[in-house]
Amino acid sequence: MSNEWIWIIFAIINFSLLLGVYKLFGKPGLFVWIGMATVVANIQVVKTIELFGLTATLGNIVYGTAFLATDILNEKYGKNDAKKAVWMGFSTLIAMTIMMQMAMLFTPASSDIAQPALESLFGVTVQIAAGSLLAYIVSQYFDVWLYSKLKNVFTSDKTLWVRNNGSTMISQLLDSAIFCGIAFYGLYPFDIWLEIFLTTYIIKFIVAFMDTPFLYAAKTFK
Repeated sequence: MSNEWIWIIFAIINFSLLLGVYKLFGKPGLFVWIGMATVVANIQVVKTIELFGLTATLGNIVYGTAFLATDILNEKYGKNDAKKAVWMGFSTLIAMTIMMQMAMLFTPASSDIAQPALESLFGVTVQIAAGSLLAYIVSQYFDVWLYSKLKNVFTSDKTLWVRNNGSTMISQLLDSAIFCGIAFYGLYPFDIWLEIFLTTYIIKFIVAFMDTPFLYAAKTFK
């Protein structure tokens, strides 16, 4: 099976799992999901794949579910709960970064097999870590703010797709610009940097488009 088909199935499963958690646990489930998604996305982002002729990172789908979760919170419970979820995800990401950096300081035993793998996954540079953290908090907070503004203009359920896609797609553009601008600044020539930025955003744009039916489904949950 090609990467493209696996990626589409992977996206459907991720968004379906989010809806399942929301259905089972309600609003607290969304808070837990956002914390989990930020951690998992930062692990998966280490892996790159060939997708639709582009080189992309793997964490974009899981990261996209965090935006969907905040949109659900914003739509059904208000922007204050959505903001709280953003800060919970940010705190989770910082805590994970600190704990794993400290874990790698321990001298491994001679029989250890995990240290090289941990260094590959969590041995990020300060530049990349700063880019990831700043991109997350700025783009997520902007997403909450913009969704709330669009909700005041496009108020009906028929225009739910406008506030969902409008807020997420613009926020993901901001996220990509901040992360690539900080994490890869000075590491690549400008043409290579621009290619990384564009491919990153194109994949996120597709993910944002795909999550719309799942937001409509979440809207019906009691």
